[in-house]
Amino acid sequence: MKAGIEHSTDVLVIGSGAAGLTLALKLAKQCRVTVVAKGNLAEGSTYYAQGGIAAVFDEDDTVESHVEDTLIAGAGLCDRQAVQFTAQEARAALEWLIRKGVDFDEEEHDGESRYHLTREGGHSHRRILHAADATGKEVQLTLEEQAHRHPNIALLERYNAVDLITTTKLGLAGDKRVVGAYVWNRSQEHVETIRARFVVLATGGASKVYQYTSNPDVASGDGIAMAWRAGCRVANMEFNQFHPTCLYHTEARNFLLTEALRGEGALLKRPDGSRFMPDFDPREELAPRDVVARAIDFEMKRLGADCMFLDISHKDPAFVTKHFPTIYQRCLDLGIDITRQPIPVVPAAHYTCGGVMTDLDGKTDIDGLYAVGEVAYTGLHGANRMASNSLLECLVFARAAARSIFAQLDSTELLDTIPDWDESQVTDSDEHVVIAHNWHELRLFMWDYVGIVRTDKRLQRALRRVEMLKTEIHDYYSDFKISNDLLELRNLVQIAELIIRCAMSRKESRGLHYTLDYPEQQPEPTPSILTPDP
Repeated sequence: MKAGIEHSTDVLVIGSGAAGLTLALKLAKQCRVTVVAKGNLAEGSTYYAQGGIAAVFDEDDTVESHVEDTLIAGAGLCDRQAVQFTAQEARAALEWLIRKGVDFDEEEHDGESRYHLTREGGHSHRRILHAADATGKEVQLTLEEQAHRHPNIALLERYNAVDLITTTKLGLAGDKRVVGAYVWNRSQEHVETIRARFVVLATGGASKVYQYTSNPDVASGDGIAMAWRAGCRVANMEFNQFHPTCLYHTEARNFLLTEALRGEGALLKRPDGSRFMPDFDPREELAPRDVVARAIDFEMKRLGADCMFLDISHKDPAFVTKHFPTIYQRCLDLGIDITRQPIPVVPAAHYTCGGVMTDLDGKTDIDGLYAVGEVAYTGLHGANRMASNSLLECLVFARAAARSIFAQLDSTELLDTIPDWDESQVTDSDEHVVIAHNWHELRLFMWDYVGIVRTDKRLQRALRRVEMLKTEIHDYYSDFKISNDLLELRNLVQIAELIIRCAMSRKESRGLHYTLDYPEQQPEPTPSILTPDP
């Protein structure tokens, strides 16, 4: 094994999606930036985001309307200041993306070209800018191209972040500050050290903790787990958004069907062809995601059905293929013509509304450490994220964090040396079956016990199981050399515990957290905040 490989940089960005690359590009004129990606740069959730990005561009819309819609969707737990800040900064963030080359769809109106705005669940106006049904791909590839061309940005692909390095961990005096990170080179299979003046977590969410998810494989909660181990508070981890409409097909378990389909008139139906959303909410198919996901889950359990159906076949086929080309082609490849027949759908874990606590600059509890995007808890989403506010949060808070870091660059020094990673006491494992078994067990009991509908008994069962797994995985981690699966499993079992503990602390049903034992809402809700032991 190689040892002693060290990198140094001004700003280390862990994660290469919209949040990480936006921040890197905003800072690269002033300093050196190193971006670490667990897989290829485009392997994160940004690339797969279909719907779009919310911002006020229509003259009949207002920032205050965007704020109010977000607050309503967040079910009384949003931080109004964070929501106001995000909505106010939205248009400037989108205009920056456009200047970078992102090509949003346009339409002709009164002889002039303007951006085509769609509408999604929870929004009272059309305010979603999009690139057909592959907005995330357009954003990701545009930012990637810019990053590749910038001389001050170093891109490290196929590197797992292992742990943050702080002054406290090194036994240095003074306030705790992050000074770098240990990263595992997946190609060479050794741990390297990165010294940095600032570290930014842009690692995305943690939906891989569930058996069924719309997320790519890299969404294993790494940033949240690392920040927790380093001493950061986390909040609202019980609010896991289950996207209502994931394609139900053996060959496409992770394929998402954007909410924009329902925004453009798609209807949810039972297997017999009858609609059911009017029975659950006056907003019908345009109700917030938590409402729609529970309705689908309820109907599936009531009828003993494997799935429900999403039907847009009543719309003009040319309209469908123009606005949803990716979905149309993917379904057609699987034998489903969405212009002629309904699409089988099920809910799947989709978005982590909680995360590492930050302020409006993305600052965490540790000096020099920032968190932006889905990894962070900013207060924007509350108990339920409104559609197309996710990529928006990435852009707005990455820009804010860049401003904050830039203001401190001249007064923050790089640590001279950091000890190499020590793996002298570990050996190669011949028990990989342990990882595979624990991996499957964890994701299955999280789906069964901490899913769309919860009870105290289910949560208690889940906590007992996760505590046993934590001990087993800790022992395994201490004895054997690391691997991608071991690192992700170590992080996911920590994430599972945080989700369960937050869920057990909330004695009400609100937004994405629905429990049969406490079906009513408390009059004055507060965030579920967990603080690590000192």
